[in-house]
Amino acid sequence: MTTTPLLRWSAAAVLLLLLGGTALPVHAQATEPPQLKRTLPPDTAITKTDRVTVKGQEVPYEVTTGTQPVYGDDDRATASLHYTYYRRSDVENRAERPLMVSFNGGPGSGSLWMHLGYTSPKHLLISDEGYPVQPYGVEDNNQSIIDVADIVYVNPVNTGFSRVLGEDTDAEQFFGVNADVDYLADWIDTFISRHDRWRSPKYLIGESYGTTRVAGLAGELQNSHWTYLNGVILVSPTGLGMEPAGPSPRSEALKLPYYAATAWYHEQLPDALQNRDLSALLSEVEDYTVEEYIPAVTRGGFIDDARRQTVAQQVARYAGLSEQFVRNHNLAVPSDAFWKELLQDEGHTVGRLDSRYRGVDVKNAGDSYDYPAELTAWNHAFTPAINHYLRDELGFATDLQYNTFGSVYPWDDDNNRTGAQLREAMAQNPYLHVMVQSGYYDGATDYFSAKYVMWNLGTRETMRDRLRFEGYRSGHMMYLRSEDLAASNEDIRTFIQNSIPDEGTPARYGPDQ
Repeated sequence: MTTTPLLRWSAAAVLLLLLGGTALPVHAQATEPPQLKRTLPPDTAITKTDRVTVKGQEVPYEVTTGTQPVYGDDDRATASLHYTYYRRSDVENRAERPLMVSFNGGPGSGSLWMHLGYTSPKHLLISDEGYPVQPYGVEDNNQSIIDVADIVYVNPVNTGFSRVLGEDTDAEQFFGVNADVDYLADWIDTFISRHDRWRSPKYLIGESYGTTRVAGLAGELQNSHWTYLNGVILVSPTGLGMEPAGPSPRSEALKLPYYAATAWYHEQLPDALQNRDLSALLSEVEDYTVEEYIPAVTRGGFIDDARRQTVAQQVARYAGLSEQFVRNHNLAVPSDAFWKELLQDEGHTVGRLDSRYRGVDVKNAGDSYDYPAELTAWNHAFTPAINHYLRDELGFATDLQYNTFGSVYPWDDDNNRTGAQLREAMAQNPYLHVMVQSGYYDGATDYFSAKYVMWNLGTRETMRDRLRFEGYRSGHMMYLRSEDLAASNEDIRTFIQNSIPDEGTPARYGPDQ
């Protein structure tokens, strides 16, 4: 009698059956199942149409979400970046239509923040002050800049759905200040070609580390891709690797105006200061910081006792802290100590990225908070909204996780010249304008350090005229507060209008400019 392969049972299989289990034929056991891996198509696009009412005008648009490859030195695809592109559809002449390329920061942060929080035709559902609400989702953004510019939101490698292609590709080649700028400039070059935008006025906008990114991109695009910009918008900027003659950007001394703003918001100031308008108060604190405070702290331990006491009293008065607390920190209070101390008597901490938010620690003791109150709230609102919008409303189907924060470490910070690159691009390109937007209650990239960075970008009067600062009564993502969402988008509209020269105006310095 012959035995077919199907009936050849091993002793182990018989024993398994006797014990109440199940068995597979031997040949089936020996066959490896196919290996499934979550991947993303490297080059794909899905386009839908929609419309939104902005400033009383109905604006039709196309929204395309998809992927576009990153090409290596051998012109082979090494990674694929996920993007979402909004294009106003009733415009015939693209040569006059501005294109805005938008990045967030991190450097491992996805583009969801400014995408669903700021400039696009869609806005996540949140309260008027920016707190999460349920049900999660999105709605039309009646403040969007889609009326005046097309916008593309880009996710760098390992953020959003963007991923490296191929097991042999070294992901670290993307993770560094200069590597990041290099590959993203090439990606933007390809995007401009694919979408016929070479004649369009071009803009970059970046938030937080995204400001480092777009500052470097301004120089790289201009010098290596011959792509000249009309404008760069720095939202809550970093120090951009600059080393000005004075204090380093975001030094503890430069944070005093931010401390004053936060203490004012939480009503921790003496009545004479608390009853003043915030703008007038901050102007006074800024002058004190530059004219009195910074010169005093530069003397370190050699400051005389009388001056030390005077400075400690004034800093404590402006920051809503005790004089002894300021003296204990040698007149320069670190920000993490401030976040813990300001409302400690009330049992609260204040947020880092937006100090309007209050947190609750396990215990009041200590010199730093347990968690960032504001970031917890933002993740609560944004992550469900971006997944719902991309997957359900736009139809982008993938099993990949959307990386709100993706791993990009170790990140190479060496040779950060991005501020210098932006300054050089401005010098070489008389068309190039820069706007800084900051929230007064941002403790991570505080607004006065942002002003300080801008002052040191505009070292020449001809450049100073092309620099603009706007401050808002909110935090790092100032656009989450509905009043500032309207104001900040309107500031972008004005910036675009002012940075597009009259037809035929030559890009030159001199009386004919």
